[in-house]
Amino acid sequence: QGNVTNGEMSGTSGQSKRLEAITISLGGRAYPGDIQYRTHIQDIGWENGYRQNGDMSGTSGQSKRLEAIEIRLTGELAEKYDIYYRVHIQEIGWGGWACNGASAGSAGYAYRLEAIEIVVVPKGSNPPGDTSNCFFSR
Repeated sequence: QGNVTNGEMSGTSGQSKRLEAITISLGGRAYPGDIQYRTHIQDIGWENGYRQNGDMSGTSGQSKRLEAIEIRLTGELAEKYDIYYRVHIQEIGWGGWACNGASAGSAGYAYRLEAIEIVVVPKGSNPPGDTSNCFFSR
């Protein structure tokens, strides 16, 4: 899939297709800082450490699904902005909006992520929607 921008959906909804990997980057930055992210991968669990600024998180060519994600900003970017994200989860649908490094998706259910939406908003802005039920774990 090609690149999408702030608030657009990446992936598919209602097609039963999995996300296997993701790259996330920020356009022109007014402040110093990075975007960091890590994923929970089928049969692997949470990645060791975070990827950042367009590095791939997940797997390629291994047919392993992403099950959850955490995304955060660093530096002055984190002081000026909040990052919200939500995922479309197999058997569940769209979860609530997670924020600033919180987990979104599931662990222990073997459910695939099918899509993701990400928005960056000025610090302290209202969330783009419901923030409950963003992560399901057992």
